[in-house]
Amino acid sequence: MIILGIDPGTAVTGYGLIHVEGQRLRPVDYGVVRTSSELPLAQRLSIIYTHFAQLISSHRPDVVAVEELFFSRNARSALAVGHARGVALLAAAQEGIPVVEYTPLQVKMALTGHGRAAKEQVSYMVKLLLRLQEDIRPDDITDALAVAITHAHVGPDLELLAKGEIL
Repeated sequence: MIILGIDPGTAVTGYGLIHVEGQRLRPVDYGVVRTSSELPLAQRLSIIYTHFAQLISSHRPDVVAVEELFFSRNARSALAVGHARGVALLAAAQEGIPVVEYTPLQVKMALTGHGRAAKEQVSYMVKLLLRLQEDIRPDDITDALAVAITHAHVGPDLELLAKGEIL
């Protein structure tokens, strides 16, 4: 199974593709989509959409896992992130790829066992689980890979729960 994880943002959107085979996780591709604050919002969203449409077309993930919008004190920032998230979801939907969403708390729990884990702990676990030698920068990539790993760990249980096979 190939999972595309997305950490949405208007200026920087992180993505990470992982291949899951049994308990083994392998990174396929990861990076960021950057847009300039000098561009109009519509053009920035078009850049994000185009990148994800191409990424999905070339890698054909089985599922897209997206970090849920974290509500902060800055409503304008949250709204902009919501726009970026929306175009990434649209790219997946247009290809018929299922989308699942995880909160930052769920991601931290799945990777570290603690919902209030520090970014460094999450980063360490991503590096360990994917057997990466180098540190991953920027954090947007780490967050996207963490969302993908979360689905690899939690997703099968969600599917069984939805089918009523586990309680």
